[in-house]
Amino acid sequence: MKILNTFLSIVLTLSVAAQDQFDSDIVKTSDGDLTMTFIGHGTLMFQFNNMLIHIDPTMREADYSNMPDADLVLITHQHGDHLDPTALKHIMKKGTQVVMTETCSENLEGFSSAIIMKNGESKTINGIFIEAIPAYNIVHKRSNGKPFHPKGEGNAYVLSFGDKKVLIGGDTENIPEIEALKDIDIAFLPMNLPYTMTPEMVADAARAFKPSILYPYHFGDTDPQELVELLKNEDDIEVRVRKLD
Repeated sequence: MKILNTFLSIVLTLSVAAQDQFDSDIVKTSDGDLTMTFIGHGTLMFQFNNMLIHIDPTMREADYSNMPDADLVLITHQHGDHLDPTALKHIMKKGTQVVMTETCSENLEGFSSAIIMKNGESKTINGIFIEAIPAYNIVHKRSNGKPFHPKGEGNAYVLSFGDKKVLIGGDTENIPEIEALKDIDIAFLPMNLPYTMTPEMVADAARAFKPSILYPYHFGDTDPQELVELLKNEDDIEVRVRKLD
């Protein structure tokens, strides 16, 4: 028991140290506090009921050899700024559950324990209800006419924490599947040109499904204050801009 308590104390210390390095927000849910830590770009870390969740962990955003081990990892798609085998290996422990797309697993050699979720599927993992939502481009395309993110390759995720539902947008535009969402309390929507949305696209999506709290993320050189201005008259949507260098 003494060894176990010491181990848990070390994990907690690492977790707190990681949070101190980055901005964090805490949201109360019916089942306890949800702490959301903003690592950088499209990379996030959540804590909920002693569970540590990493989202799109990459070494370019943090030194994951110093980050706390994961109970759950979510990977939205296979691009290198979202799928990083080195970061993933650093945070694996016995029992870590990793959710990813089929295309991710095809690009991740020697990793056979992933839980593959396709667009439209839902699962309860470690007590968290997870829905995989399509994430893709309609407008923004490469010079060859192929979308930067073709339909079916990437996931957005809706996670349920008690009475709160959180959308992790991944790399997407304001596609019909996103705009049709209901009862989203917190939304992370990407705003990095030319790969994801313009501020106008994010604003249109937010007006459609009306999250209570909206975080622009993955915004690169796009000015998030443009989104703040676009939604300044939407009293039921709070736009929160956090440091995501």
